[in-house]
Amino acid sequence: MTSPTQPIRIGVQLQPQHAYYGQIRDAVLRAEDIGVDIVFNWDHFFPLNGDPDGKHFECWTMLGAWAEQTERVEIGALVTGGGYRNPDLLADMARTVDHISGGRLILGIGSGWFEKDYDEYGYDFGTPGSRLSLLGGYLPRITARLEKVNPPPNRPIPVLIGGGGERKTLKYVAQHASIWHAFGGLDTLTHKSAVLAEHCRTAGRDPREIERSTNVPRDQEAAAKLVEAGITMFIISASGPDYDLSSVASWVAWRDERNGIRR
Repeated sequence: MTSPTQPIRIGVQLQPQHAYYGQIRDAVLRAEDIGVDIVFNWDHFFPLNGDPDGKHFECWTMLGAWAEQTERVEIGALVTGGGYRNPDLLADMARTVDHISGGRLILGIGSGWFEKDYDEYGYDFGTPGSRLSLLGGYLPRITARLEKVNPPPNRPIPVLIGGGGERKTLKYVAQHASIWHAFGGLDTLTHKSAVLAEHCRTAGRDPREIERSTNVPRDQEAAAKLVEAGITMFIISASGPDYDLSSVASWVAWRDERNGIRR
């Protein structure tokens, strides 16, 4: 990858677990005040760590509330579980949150992986392959529904696809996504970016159109190397009940320095 053309952005994922909603709302507002670009939650039905039966809230109704409570940040799920969301309904939900927020929604989606979510709520868990195939069928349905709803979205809603599967997931990213989120170190992400670029060429897209995202690395020196590899969005995760955002301000300051912004 050559140096990125996208500006560097900082996001926060507020994991909606082990907290009352008032604590989550406070964290959203604190993150916006600090200056992050995006606030994400996730689309699970149970905590992923700590007490497996601890407090937890649903993703998309929460995004509707965030749309009203915030003024500037983009919002979205990192990521929606494609296997337990009807794609046409999901598109309509996204359009609605887009309007509530004044055009600040990112539609994050993936194939899903946490079996308890499926089993407890009565969805077919299937296999990794069947869940990816389902996602591949859902993405064009989402696009088609967004073209039919009245009123339409305020803007073409950015689609974020999470995952690093080279044969299916990255092909879907090339065909449908504005943003790609993946995990891994420099070598892994560099390799998968190259695979994504090949899928983009097959799909007739410029790979530079797709913003690349990952979680913040161990330090800003490591982040600078990821930027040189084309990664420009960095996500900081925080869990309830305290939602420790103490590291966020330094990452926002680093973003501004890298983007040539003086505060």
